[in-house]
Order: sequence, then structure tokens, then C-alpha cells
Amino acid sequence: MCHLNKGEPIDLDAIAKLNKAVIGQPAPGFTLLSDEGKEVSLSDYLGKKVILFFYPKDNTAGCTVEALSFEDNLKKLNESGYEVIGISRDSISSHQKFKTSKNLTFTLLSDPDEVACREYGVMKMKNMYGRKYLGIERSTFVINELGILTHEFRKVTPKDHLEKLKKALDI
Repeated sequence: MCHLNKGEPIDLDAIAKLNKAVIGQPAPGFTLLSDEGKEVSLSDYLGKKVILFFYPKDNTAGCTVEALSFEDNLKKLNESGYEVIGISRDSISSHQKFKTSKNLTFTLLSDPDEVACREYGVMKMKNMYGRKYLGIERSTFVINELGILTHEFRKVTPKDHLEKLKKALDI
């Protein structure tokens, strides 16, 4: 059991058990609002390969590097049959500003209630300047056309993540 500053106790073991993302098994489903304000479900992508990346926050240094790296490689990823989707807890408005300011063309989904984040087990205890908080661990998941999780990348580094991802996918 862990206590956050001024918060309720958080059972980290219970949070870890919420991870339903298992390689070789169906990817956990979800329905979230997109940067366009439309409902998007993972099931909408059955028949397509999906790269689902979770990132902590719009318009921050690391997340911008990661998003721009996906954008720079988007044509090659799309040509290889992959759709790219980014997920964070940011609002639709924040996603719209992020997409516009960085000229991003792939879909961003808003998960303010951490529904997909918890299903994929990306909520982790973080520590910044002595302050502990629950935040998104930068992670990427690859899902095949049948909706099966084929790859997972956790604790990724924005700078070299796309090269590692492309190598793993033979792109």
C-alpha cells in the first residue's frame, strides 16, 4: 500500500493486476473520444494492424519527440499496413492544440478516466522532485488484424523508440 501526498492510499498491487494486455491474447478493448470529439473503439480497427502508444502529456519535451518521431515515420508505417494511435489522459482540447502545433496527422485519444491506461497496465508510480504520483509509463503495443497483441514495449525512450519498433516489425 502506498500513500500519495494528501491523497487516498493506492494499492499498487491491485493496479498492476489490472493489466489485461498479454502478448498472444486479444488486446483489451476500449472506446474513447478522439481529438475530433468522436468515439473511437479498438474494435473499429479489426482487419487492420495497430500501433497503440501511450504517452504522459501533450506538449512536453519527451512526448513531443515521440509524437514527431511517429509522424516522421508515419508514411512508412502506413505503407506497412499499420495505423498509429496515441493515448494520454489529456483533454480533447489539449489533443487538438498538440496536433495543430506539431502538425500531427494520426489519431490521438483522450483517456481522462484512465480506462485504457489501466487495461494496458501503463499507470505507474512516478517520483518527480520528491513528489510521488501515479502517471503514464511511456509504452507501445502492436496489435494484429485479428485484434491480438503481438508486441509490447514498456519504459520506452522517445529518442530511439521508433528505430527499435521498426526493427522489431521488420519495417
